[in-house]
Amino acid sequence: MNADRNPPLSDSVRTIRDYPKPGIMFRDITTLLGEPRAFRRAVDELVQPFSGTKIDKVAGMEARGFILGGAVAHQLSAGFIPIRKKGKLPHATVSIAYSLEYGIDEMEIHEDALVKGERVILVDDLIATGGTATAAVQLLQQLGAEVVAAVFVIDLPDLGGAAKVRALGVPVLSLMAFEGH
Repeated sequence: MNADRNPPLSDSVRTIRDYPKPGIMFRDITTLLGEPRAFRRAVDELVQPFSGTKIDKVAGMEARGFILGGAVAHQLSAGFIPIRKKGKLPHATVSIAYSLEYGIDEMEIHEDALVKGERVILVDDLIATGGTATAAVQLLQQLGAEVVAAVFVIDLPDLGGAAKVRALGVPVLSLMAFEGH
């Protein structure tokens, strides 16, 4: 295909200046999700490194991680694990607190979401400071998962989140990176 028919995937991401507060460059993947070719290509590229590898479950963080993680799980013939904000899951849960820019939040997973030793990939749309991703990895590891990798559509490397996940012994893969925050 020529370049006109296969533009860079990053062309499908909308940047919204000063959202949710001044100085932030919000990377909006809803435009990527809305373009069938871009969405399929993103999912294919997230799946490709694991093709032919045994993956038992894909875990996705609320909310865009559900969209991407569900599609990745389907392509890998794996189960899907939702990681949600505290109080949103109906069965017995295990939770972890993590730091936000201005405070602390908690996320949960069903205590029976996986069997110890299962191979799990964590999927989300973007990694920035790494607070939610590192908490999600720790939560999965607490339940006995072998976290094979954490994969993201976008990395904001200036914020250091991917390095924090790698420090937990988990490889990080992203489809694109944007400077700044």
